[in-house]
Amino acid sequence: MSMATKGSDIEYPTGKDRINGYLASPVDGKQHPGVIVIHEIFGLDPHTRSVADRMASEGYVALAPDLFSSRKLSEVITREGIAATMEFIMSIPPDKQRDENYRENLLNNIDNDKRKVIMDTYNMLLKNRPVDLLTGYLSSGVDYLHSLETVNGKIGSVGFCFGGGMSISLGCTGKVDATAIYYGENPEPLDKLKNVKNAVIGFYAGEDRRITSKVPELVSKLFEYNKEVSVKIYPGAYHAFFNSTRPTIYNKRASEDSWRLLMSFYREIFGM
Repeated sequence: MSMATKGSDIEYPTGKDRINGYLASPVDGKQHPGVIVIHEIFGLDPHTRSVADRMASEGYVALAPDLFSSRKLSEVITREGIAATMEFIMSIPPDKQRDENYRENLLNNIDNDKRKVIMDTYNMLLKNRPVDLLTGYLSSGVDYLHSLETVNGKIGSVGFCFGGGMSISLGCTGKVDATAIYYGENPEPLDKLKNVKNAVIGFYAGEDRRITSKVPELVSKLFEYNKEVSVKIYPGAYHAFFNSTRPTIYNKRASEDSWRLLMSFYREIFGM
């Protein structure tokens, strides 16, 4: 049954910096598990906020951090750069998303100034990603959830695309009780998985060869460390199939089925 919720913009500390975020919670006055909801490569957008709202309606206190809002990163990853990069990526057909030659040819048709903005943002987010720094931001988000009276001490995470990789990176800190990955990259090195505290669930797209081809390595290493793991691959689905704001990629069947499995996963881990 869907619960009444409220949402608000918040800010939490991380080291000597701070992170902006969106907090969505049930309004019943009771304690609930917390969930870190981690955005795609485009930053905290209306879609990610809607996922946090949806999570809250299921009975969780959901925190969606804006990982690019710190003073350190906002100097190099601007809103304008994210918007231009998002526009560029969304202009690529689903079957060409992983085609580097196609992407390079497309970039060459863009004027120099805009191309530089896109490439600088793209390189920072995809090629030179500061994973340890970003994981620290998420770890501080877990601390923030623990500080709330409405959170019962149990914390999970879920992330999409870029956020999927960051979700398992957070899981490798041992600070969350349940880790969910939507088509995210494996942690490097895989030996980090030995620190996973509890269970992992992953959802992947059959047409997302670059990411999905690495799933057996993830499962094998989790098995080696005696961690609980379940994975589902959706044949015919493309990377980012959960994002309903991208009609050329959104897959209704995969989205609805994965959400059902995710909620079941959380209920089992959190004893709800």
